[in-house]
Amino acid sequence: MSVEKIDTLVVGGGQAGLAMSYHLRARNVPHLVLERERIAERWRTERWDSLVANGPAWHDRFSVKTFADTDPDGFANKESMIRYFEEFAAEIEAPMRCGVDVTRVTRLTSGPGFSVETSDGQIEARNIVAATGPFQTPVIPPVVPELPGTRQMHSAVYRNPRQLPEGAVLVVGAGSSGAQIADELLRAGREVYLSVGPHDRPPRRYRGKDFCWWLGVLGKWEMLAPPEGKAHVTISVSGANGGATVDFRDLAARGMHLCGMTAEYLDGVLSFSPDLADNITAGDEDYLSLLREADSYVETHELDLPLEPEAHEIGPLPASATEPQLRLDLDAAGVSTIIWATGYTQNFDWLQVDAFDANGKPAHQRGVSTEPGVYFLGLPWLSMRGSSFIWGVFVDAENLALHISSRPQTVAA
Repeated sequence: MSVEKIDTLVVGGGQAGLAMSYHLRARNVPHLVLERERIAERWRTERWDSLVANGPAWHDRFSVKTFADTDPDGFANKESMIRYFEEFAAEIEAPMRCGVDVTRVTRLTSGPGFSVETSDGQIEARNIVAATGPFQTPVIPPVVPELPGTRQMHSAVYRNPRQLPEGAVLVVGAGSSGAQIADELLRAGREVYLSVGPHDRPPRRYRGKDFCWWLGVLGKWEMLAPPEGKAHVTISVSGANGGATVDFRDLAARGMHLCGMTAEYLDGVLSFSPDLADNITAGDEDYLSLLREADSYVETHELDLPLEPEAHEIGPLPASATEPQLRLDLDAAGVSTIIWATGYTQNFDWLQVDAFDANGKPAHQRGVSTEPGVYFLGLPWLSMRGSSFIWGVFVDAENLALHISSRPQTVAA
């Protein structure tokens, strides 16, 4: 059987793969996009039913395409996101094959380029773009063993409150996913416990502008590296219910049980760290810091934006923070479900080339790896803070396409 040859192979058909295809096509680079399942598969099967984008539609998009069914200041739901990417793929005539799994990539021994083993046969490519994104393998910390009568799931598996058995729910993780799922469950009348760790908590809107706008004009989206100690700090922000600032005080006032970080489990009892007050206070400071920077920007540029002094008013810590609950007997509390909103790990086992550091992390400069011809796209902080967002991946893809198109041709298409 003959081996198919292509100049550039893009692995992954989500937002990163489609952005890459657009820019490769613009530079007349022959390429192929392989997607293990369907376009935007994670939006289809790994997101809860009511999820909407965390940024407004004017922001969370490719620069060359707007949303046809969402107001620019609104938040696209999952169905809109799926349609958006499907339409984009059709509009740019992306050379995509769905249902093809890439199982192994190695450097050719007979010459330059790479040998690619897939579920649909072998391919040789001059370049490989790993566009599989940051949300690859859901992580559930090995804290609580399997328990009879208690269902455990990752947030990627959660769909809606009706999916869960009767009883209280513990949500571990208070980033965007955890906070939104906990709020949805509370609105559905469930008793909810929320384990809150360190987080940033930006205002949804301030002085008439969305926080995405503020991060833009303040130059924060283009930051080249995270502030010290904040590389892995989660951001608690939401576009749900029209978009509102995540406020843990409000959640507590509405009856949610707030706890610190989940620590350990023993004999039916979960222990929490005594850090809830510190975590909420640090989130408050992040919130207020952005308000102060925004006020300074308005003053410096003499903008006519309405004052919002009430946004600076922070209420007292909830009782759950000043008198923290450090232990939770799951049976006594009636907890029937634990939802782990604890993030994802990356999995590049299929990419067997010299493109990783001693810790197994991608080794690259702005997506150009240490292995000539291998590129990464869609990872957090690839070139800037915005790299893993829809608009940011489009910018990074253009830079990588320029680099790829400048390399000498070595594998015939």
